[in-house]
Amino acid sequence: MLHRFDYFRPESIGDVVDLLGRYGEDAKVMGGGTDLLVAMREGVIKPRCIIDIKGIKELRELAYDAEKGLKAGATVTLNDIVASDVVDEHFHILHEAASLTADHEIRNRATLAGNICNASPAADTAPALLVLDAKVQVVGGNGGRIMRIQDFFTSVKRTALRVGEFVTAVEVPNQMRGARGIYLKQRRIRGEDLAVVGVAALAAGNPQAAEQRQVRVALSSVAPTPLRVFEVEEVFRRDRPLGELIEEAVSAVLERVSPISDLRGSREFRLHLAEALTRRALQRLLGVGEGGS
Repeated sequence: MLHRFDYFRPESIGDVVDLLGRYGEDAKVMGGGTDLLVAMREGVIKPRCIIDIKGIKELRELAYDAEKGLKAGATVTLNDIVASDVVDEHFHILHEAASLTADHEIRNRATLAGNICNASPAADTAPALLVLDAKVQVVGGNGGRIMRIQDFFTSVKRTALRVGEFVTAVEVPNQMRGARGIYLKQRRIRGEDLAVVGVAALAAGNPQAAEQRQVRVALSSVAPTPLRVFEVEEVFRRDRPLGELIEEAVSAVLERVSPISDLRGSREFRLHLAEALTRRALQRLLGVGEGGS
């Protein structure tokens, strides 16, 4: 049974800002509602005001620009991402991560913006957005701002959003020509499940030339927030055999992660998965066999 609350369905971003200014911390913005409504049913949160933004036309836009990249409005669903040929072609790792989130029915309502605003350490799209250098568009009573995705997550279920602000879009810049990515997810059961550990890796440039290659790694379910391991990028700037660099990158990941034990897996199991999935993702991306050649 849900508690009593005021419900609004505004038609403009300005109306949302006005409502957030009026209700402050007692308001919650709803895009898909797949996380919000569950929390409300369980009594975890009891907002006085729900602001349903699905009726705002400009927030439904999923657009690609050859110079600026991808822009996904706040109510673009995960199935919109999965169904987009443009996303699949230019940002395949995001397409892959979205397709592995929950099930088809939930993805019909769940939004890309909502997946990051929920700020779960296990969010599937977060590692992909981290290695893609995504940015978050935010609007509030003091105007708009854009923040880097790595600055958006602050703690478990917490973001850098200020009172009175909400996310209007997620921006993903174009990557280097030939960029390729992979998202590996270990879950307890086949089908819908949260990640025990998720690893996103992106590589661009000539993998055989230190001065030309870029390699990025981000993980979910291994820290209080989704985590991009910037030390990996430093490792791959070194002029050494790729097999050695991959092992150094795996070590860098293990130094940064701080997993916990919960119902989905123990700390030790997550450490093992972080090691194994990072190594596997990098080997596949860089064309290095298990023997390191």
